[in-house]
Amino acid sequence: MQLESFLEASALRRPDKVALVAGSSRWTYAELDAAANRLAHGLLAEGVERGERVAVWLENGVEAVVAIFAVLKAGAVLMMVNPTTKADKLRVLLNNSRAAAILAPASKLAGLGEMWPQTPYLRVAIACGSAMGNGEPQGPQPRCFRFDALLARHAADDRPPEKRAVDVDLAALVYTSGSTGNPKGVMFTHQNMVSVASSITTYLRNTEDDVILNVLPLSFGYGLFQVLMGAKIGGTVVLERSFAYPHAAIRRLVEERATGFPLVPTMAAMLLQMDLSTVDWSSLRYVTSAGAALPVEHIARLRRLFPHVQIYSMYGLTECMRASYLEPEEIDRRPASVGRGIPNQEAWLVDEHGCRVGPDTVGELVVRGAHVMKGYWESPAETAVRLRPGPLLGENVLHTGDLFRKDNEGYLYFVGRKDDILKSRGEKVSPKEVEDALCAHPDVVEAAVIGVPDEILGQAVKAVVVAKAGSPLTQRDVLRHCAARLEDFMVPKIVEFQPALPRTANGKIDKKTLSLQGKIDEQALSLAQAFTPGTVESVLDLQPLPGAFVGAGPM
Repeated sequence: MQLESFLEASALRRPDKVALVAGSSRWTYAELDAAANRLAHGLLAEGVERGERVAVWLENGVEAVVAIFAVLKAGAVLMMVNPTTKADKLRVLLNNSRAAAILAPASKLAGLGEMWPQTPYLRVAIACGSAMGNGEPQGPQPRCFRFDALLARHAADDRPPEKRAVDVDLAALVYTSGSTGNPKGVMFTHQNMVSVASSITTYLRNTEDDVILNVLPLSFGYGLFQVLMGAKIGGTVVLERSFAYPHAAIRRLVEERATGFPLVPTMAAMLLQMDLSTVDWSSLRYVTSAGAALPVEHIARLRRLFPHVQIYSMYGLTECMRASYLEPEEIDRRPASVGRGIPNQEAWLVDEHGCRVGPDTVGELVVRGAHVMKGYWESPAETAVRLRPGPLLGENVLHTGDLFRKDNEGYLYFVGRKDDILKSRGEKVSPKEVEDALCAHPDVVEAAVIGVPDEILGQAVKAVVVAKAGSPLTQRDVLRHCAARLEDFMVPKIVEFQPALPRTANGKIDKKTLSLQGKIDEQALSLAQAFTPGTVESVLDLQPLPGAFVGAGPM
């Protein structure tokens, strides 16, 4: 099965049902499918070949959804690019993928004239939205067309083009955020993505009656799959541009009677700061969380906010999209868990030698299934690090690079990325465990934990904390709170208050930026060293030094 079949089957079954709500427009399945067919014929007419990459550099909106299915219908490879991506990085992505075409806002295309000679593979540019004015690129490459004009030119082409792709062909090239280095292009076949969508809609128990509110960017795999899953089940997707205005998004949820609401931990933290006591949540059936681990305290507060709603805590990574989920029935029993493997998947933990480990032992998660990526685009060495021979002859399995432990019933608990584990005082420290302890404080909105170089400790544990507005929380309060919950070597040695945490384009906390920003002054370093070899209690009894901690928080 090809991915675009999701839309085509739903259009045949329920042509008049609303498939997409975006802004003030409402599109039925028949209308959405017809528009995607026209654009697909337009791409083919302009010479886009089977397997060529087409970049979609658009904000959430109708044009982006039409483009997603049109690229697939044309037999090309979908390449979603975050709309906030700057020109220099866009050029790198276009050249690395050798993209043949791009769909972008007209206003942005107007400012890229100088880039075109530096993107020799790009032949077609499709402008969406307002007119390009005097900034329209000149010359033979790329040939520029307007989105609405191209659809009008192919108004008679309402039927899908002849199928050219098979299920083992590439469907999408998804670039990683680059938080651990240069972005890598993750290759997904139609089979990979159909498998993921089928598995997720199975455990979410989706039906055509579902209305999914999606505020996540379509350039984020988690956001893209909301559209694909909606088409698969014949449901309705309510597409918002972002979660920048939470009250507006919640109002939309109520107005459209949304049944599903995917979020990331950042969004949960924002929701829990709002007064939502008068919101009518009665239509909402489920909430999903992915992208990062949801703090246990946030789960408890969400349960109190809407006790009837099923909360799915999930874990995934770009290379397989989804690897585990926790059944809502288990959320109160084991809120720290991200569950067990998704349907049609095998997963296990291995030590540094590749041997399987048992319960209560930390190991790297290994995933086997049809949803695992084909590899990294033109990067065989990096592919070989992640895809290694599996238990059956001739197969490869995904080594995620993420550390977990599991309990006696097979439920997984995220410990951290291999690269994120800190070594302080000779002990291994899981940032996730410290972050959970920090978020358990009622005045902490969000927290991130990183390691900073220390001559004595090796790495000092640093906590970057976002406190509630108007909170009197001090560094000393944070230390006492952590000392009551963590082993002494895990208690942060440095506490920094910030009004907000830096984010990647996908909304995850950007620890790389935090590490670059974090500079320990001499007094902070001296106080950090005071923790060794003394106990936490002895240090807490010290009088605070002026400016002893980096940050603008209250003392």
